[in-house]
Amino acid sequence: MWIGWMECDVLLGDVQSLKEKRSVLRPVVAEVRRRFDVSVAEVEFQELHRRAVIGAALVAADRAHAVEVLDAVERYLAYRPGMDLLSVRRRTVTGDD
Repeated sequence: MWIGWMECDVLLGDVQSLKEKRSVLRPVVAEVRRRFDVSVAEVEFQELHRRAVIGAALVAADRAHAVEVLDAVERYLAYRPGMDLLSVRRRTVTGDD
């Protein structure tokens, strides 16, 4: 069993309030969850209106599949209009670690 996770630090475009931030992030989180079948949530900077950290995690039978899915999530977020991907932290570990 392999566990893969990532944290994507994003800067949101023309967002002036926390309410606008939620209206931008909610569809992104839902689409990542639907498209890639991962657990995903906003995990940091909830009090800032232009920054967010989106966390995604999955369990896979092999490391290659976990890396492939995390790569796809990263590409999706990197090319998403209205947000800039600032940095990505990721890790894959086995269930034995």
